[in-house]
Amino acid sequence: MVSNASALGRNGIHDWLLLRASAILITLYIVYILGFILMADTLTYDIWRGFFASSFTKVFTLLTLLSILVHGWIGMWQVLTDYVKSLSVRLIGQLVIVVVLLAYALYGTVVVWGA
Repeated sequence: MVSNASALGRNGIHDWLLLRASAILITLYIVYILGFILMADTLTYDIWRGFFASSFTKVFTLLTLLSILVHGWIGMWQVLTDYVKSLSVRLIGQLVIVVVLLAYALYGTVVVWGA
């Protein structure tokens, strides 16, 4: 069996499971946010800020962000490995995507947990 160091999961089954788990978490987060919006009488800045100040919402938001990043990485990895045949172009593309996703992760963490 050939091992690919740039794959997130160890094989296709792990990638498939990661995609499904991340999709479920993203869906639950959407339901959570929509539930809050629908249950709130009025949405003001203070109410919205209070909602995102709770630890549960912060952790759930960060987990959802990480799920989006995992989902994006696996999807882009699959597209690059399927359609970009040149190894050097594919590796440069993967490097760019990893740098962008890490920047999103750092920026998202600062936004969620920052002051």
